[in-house]
Order: sequence, then C-alpha cells, then structure tokens
Amino acid sequence: MNKFYQPDLAALLLRVGLGVMALAHGLLKVLVFTPEGTVGFFASMGLPAILAYLTIFIEVVGGIALIIGACSRWVSASMVPILLGATFLAHWQAGWLFSNQGGGWEFPMFWTLALVVQFFLGNGRYAAPLPGNK
Repeated sequence: MNKFYQPDLAALLLRVGLGVMALAHGLLKVLVFTPEGTVGFFASMGLPAILAYLTIFIEVVGGIALIIGACSRWVSASMVPILLGATFLAHWQAGWLFSNQGGGWEFPMFWTLALVVQFFLGNGRYAAPLPGNK
C-alpha cells in the first residue's frame, strides 16, 4: 500500500477541522452575536426564529460530534442546508471573494463541498468508540 494513501487520517483531519469551524461559528452566534441577535439577523432575511436556534444547535452540538467522530455522516448532511443557506441568502450578493464587504460566497460554498466529502468519508478509523461507529 502507498504510504501516502491514508483515507482514515484524511477523514480525521477533515472531520476535526470541520468540527472546530462549526463549533466556533455556533459559539460566535451564542457568545458574541447572542441568540437574540442571530434570530434578528435571520429575520432580516425573512427566515423564522426556529431556524436560527436550529442552526446554533447543529453548529455547536454537531461541531462537537464531528470533533469526537460521532455520527459524522448525519452531522455533515445536517450542516449542508445551513451552509447552502449561508451561501445563497447571506453571502451571495457580496460576490465571490470572501474578503469582499459582507463576505462573499467562496468560503461557505467550499465549506459545503468539504461537508459533502466528509459525508462520503464517514467517521474514519480514528473516531470515538461509540455504538454504531464503524
């Protein structure tokens, strides 16, 4: 076997990276923007409050789950609609570059694609020894 072919290590690195990013964004919504501020931002885009709370929950709990390697396929699949919403509702009008004012859509779209890759990779071998983890 080629020593550079390490799909389990790739799954671990991607999973932990995605988990840290999701957790950081969820905590940002809780600790900096506040849940009420996040609800207000969602409302400004015509989205109901429940979606703001659901987004915070999925980012915080899902981020932790990805970091430890629990249910990464389910978590990745649940985060894809969030990132597609961020791409098309919050960032699309700012253009492609994320460095544009308002943040463009390149980063959330790349994050979406990385979540799709994680979905297909699964937890990998280096995950928490939980029931159902293969």
